[in-house]
Amino acid sequence: MKAGFSIFKSTAFSLLLVVLVCATVLVWAWQRTPLLTAFLPPNSLLQLSPEDKDNQPVLTVGRNGTAETSTGLVEAEVKHDQKMETNLKTDVQIMEFAPPERSENTSSTTGKEQYNENVNDQGCNYAKGKWVLDNSQPLYSGFHCNQWLSHMWACRLMQRKDFAYEKLRWQPKNCQMEEFEVSKFLERMRDKTLAFVGDSLGRQQFQSLMCMITGGKESHDVKDVGKEYGLVMPHGGTRPNGWAYRFSSTNTTVLYYWSTCLCDLEPINTTNPETDYAMHLDRPPGFLRQFLHKLDVLVLNTGHHWNRGKLKANRWVMYVGGMPNTNRRLAMIGDAKNFTIHSIVNWVNSQLPKHPHLKAFYRSISPRHFVNGDWNTGGSCDNTTPMSIGMEVLQDESSDYSAGNAVKGTGVKLLDITALSQLRDEGHISHYRTTAAKGVHDCLHWCLPGVPDTWNEILFAHISATSVINS
Repeated sequence: MKAGFSIFKSTAFSLLLVVLVCATVLVWAWQRTPLLTAFLPPNSLLQLSPEDKDNQPVLTVGRNGTAETSTGLVEAEVKHDQKMETNLKTDVQIMEFAPPERSENTSSTTGKEQYNENVNDQGCNYAKGKWVLDNSQPLYSGFHCNQWLSHMWACRLMQRKDFAYEKLRWQPKNCQMEEFEVSKFLERMRDKTLAFVGDSLGRQQFQSLMCMITGGKESHDVKDVGKEYGLVMPHGGTRPNGWAYRFSSTNTTVLYYWSTCLCDLEPINTTNPETDYAMHLDRPPGFLRQFLHKLDVLVLNTGHHWNRGKLKANRWVMYVGGMPNTNRRLAMIGDAKNFTIHSIVNWVNSQLPKHPHLKAFYRSISPRHFVNGDWNTGGSCDNTTPMSIGMEVLQDESSDYSAGNAVKGTGVKLLDITALSQLRDEGHISHYRTTAAKGVHDCLHWCLPGVPDTWNEILFAHISATSVINS
């Protein structure tokens, strides 16, 4: 009996020892292995105003570019048959909010600290970094930039009462991004032309830059040169196809051309005012074919007009090779958009040897933040707490697959703004526009001053870091 009991005690002790060893190994692995720690429940969602935590929907980002709340998933672009439209890879990492790391030789009052000030701008991934509070922001007044800023985007002139979103600055990781200065921008763009070609988000970036250059103040140094680029009011139209302005002091021209799809559009029957329009997926806009030689910096974008509702409303018919499209794959909106993006990037790339002075960018898609519906089905973006989604982007590749893949191997550079903008759901127009219909939110366009200013700061950093712009 005693021998049996001893054997039992020995076995129990052995089992206990095995359990302790396994537990120790598991704890060690849990701390050391990212794969295991990835399954930890998120506990670091930023809330600058804890008292509002229960009142704000927490939005995270799915791998297919969808916005997710506790009530379910809402597609970031369009419904099921068009969900390939965004084709986003959004691996935005949610990090706990913290003030920027300070270097020993940097004043604590400047708000301009960098992760690492010794890294060369030439190798900087400006899309990787974090949002930080900066009381020197914004770069201009939303009250006073009336000369360039549309009232429909000037949130200071709306019913909105909170403006914390204006006090954030993007800080790249492991490199120093040159601070935007008007004098430096104009000098580096002396005798040169910068053109934005794209949709209404491109127009927002254009207006943002005009406000940044003028400081949001009335400027008599600026001349309207739209006629030089054919940007005039069409007969019976409500607005021109774009705007072009020249800063006389440095002969610097900044322009915007309206091209929502970045492809050539032409009436199928010129004698019929109700005619459909051929949408040439493989042909660049006529404006670019005509004026590319006059441009020194080109910023392209498209994305949010690629849905069947827009195509039907505009009476656009897809054409490829000069003929109506018969390719069933290209009949899919997402595939047609991707095909067009690759087409325009490849065309611009083919023109670069003819125009060695040209620096071309394709700007990645600007994210939408509708939750619980779309713009016409009750979707909203009520959050006003900055960085309640998160504040840091750690991924190396772009969240916009289409844009990232299109520019690979070309001389066209990616202006990657998708992931950093995804963190800023509080910065949209929302329901504050005085002329908005009841229950209709604008969760696509941004308040200005706001997020598009950062896009231009990154653009300026790219311009500054390249010798292409140098005289």
